[in-house]
Amino acid sequence: MNKTIEIEEIRDYVNNNIIRFHKSKIDSLKKLKLIEILKRKNPYLFKAKNILSAQDLVKTILDAYLSSQEETIFGDFLEGLAIFISNKLYDGKKSSAEGIDLEFEKESIKYIVSIKSGPNWGNSSQIKKMIENFRKAKKILRTGNSDKNIIAINGCCYGREKIFDKGDYFKYCGQKFWEFISGDRDLYIKIIEPLGFEAKKRNEEFIEEYYRLINNFTSEFLKDFCLKGRIDWGKLVKFNSGYIDRNVKGN
Repeated sequence: MNKTIEIEEIRDYVNNNIIRFHKSKIDSLKKLKLIEILKRKNPYLFKAKNILSAQDLVKTILDAYLSSQEETIFGDFLEGLAIFISNKLYDGKKSSAEGIDLEFEKESIKYIVSIKSGPNWGNSSQIKKMIENFRKAKKILRTGNSDKNIIAINGCCYGREKIFDKGDYFKYCGQKFWEFISGDRDLYIKIIEPLGFEAKKRNEEFIEEYYRLINNFTSEFLKDFCLKGRIDWGKLVKFNSGYIDRNVKGN
């Protein structure tokens, strides 16, 4: 008997778990340290943009950091949603194989899935690594059953891909991926509405914490990396990129 999943179950999952996404965003803000962000960002780029205000610089590096963090956190949420749907329909599960996020069986075919947020997720080396992970997972799963039909899928939660068959694997994006997971051609649209659950309330909390950080980081930056009201680019670059010779006394 084929299993089914109701859209209400998906909405309940989204409503219950989207709160974690918002909480993770706020928690990540509370843990941030200015010096840690300054170490990771390119000071030459900010100088080339002719940023003159300490607050503008702080806001620019904070926004760049948060954008990257947000993509990662939300990607984890969407991966969880895909696994939840697959589990309900096909007893899908989080895979224990390296680099494989989901595995399930449908119509006598074993699918191994590497889930990414969007289609442009990696360079050639990262794609090569994913293919190698697919190859290793297939080898393990075929132990004792060399004829087992196993198909590798790179699933992307949004975007489009014109060519599905990549030779070593198939790449499904956006509508195609969610339809593959659920059998519902319109699921990619249906999951949009519940994503807004408690968004307004949580965004207000986030914005309050965000501007608290902007003010605190600006004050800290003015004290440590400004001279007579101007950004001390030399000091900033030295902090970010200077070589520390541990054999020299005083370093």
